[in-house]
Amino acid sequence: MNIRRANERGHAEHGWLDTYHTFSFADYYDPQWMGFRSLRVINDDLVMPGQGFGQHPHRDMEIITYILSGALEHKDSMGNGRVIRTGDVQYMAAGTGVLHSEFNPSRDEAVRLLQIWIEPDRKGVTPRYAEKAFANAPTGVLHLVTSKAGRAGSIAIHQDADLWLAKLGVGDRVAHKLASGRNAWIHVATGEVTLNGKALSGGDAAAVSEETTLELSATKPAQVLLFDLN
Repeated sequence: MNIRRANERGHAEHGWLDTYHTFSFADYYDPQWMGFRSLRVINDDLVMPGQGFGQHPHRDMEIITYILSGALEHKDSMGNGRVIRTGDVQYMAAGTGVLHSEFNPSRDEAVRLLQIWIEPDRKGVTPRYAEKAFANAPTGVLHLVTSKAGRAGSIAIHQDADLWLAKLGVGDRVAHKLASGRNAWIHVATGEVTLNGKALSGGDAAAVSEETTLELSATKPAQVLLFDLN
C-alpha cells in the first residue's frame, strides 16, 4: 500500500477555481505521480458562484464527474444540456472528439466536484454521455458506478475499470475483494476512514496491489471512491 496524502497533492488557486491535483495535471508536474494504471486524473475542484470552465475540447478519454456539493451546468457538442447536483455522477466518453463547458449556475454557493479521467482501452470511439444519481443511495454499502460491461446497472465505460462509491456513517464497515492481478486506488472524498487499519482523511488516497481484501471503516461520516483496475 502506497499512501498519497492530501497535503502532498498539487494545488492551484485561480480565484474562480480552487483545485487540488492527485496526479500531474496542467501546470502541476510530478514524474512520480503521473497516474495509476488506467487512472490518469483526480482533480478536487471548488468552482466559485457564477464561474466555470468555458467550452473546450477533449478526445480519447473517459471523463467522470462526481458532485460533492452544489450544482454544475453542463453543455456539450452532443446536444446535452443538464444541471447535475449533489450526489450525481456524470460520464462522457470523449472518443473522436467532444466540446463541452461546465458552469456553476448558483449566485451564492460554490460547487465542489471530483473530476476523474480514465484512459480508454481503445481510441476513436463514438462520444457518449450518461448520468447516475447517488444522492439517496444507502450508506454502509459499496455502489458500483462504472464497469466495462455496465453490469448491475452501472455506467458502461471503455476500460476494464470498476469504480465503486462507499457512503459511510460512523462505524460503517465495507469490504471489497481484489481478484488476482487487479489493483486498487482508494480516494477519500470526504470524512475519515481506516483502510486495512491505515488512517485516511479527506483528500488522502492509497494505491494497493497484491492484496486480496480491502476493508474500509468510517471513523467520521465519509465518502470513498474505490477504483478496481486491471
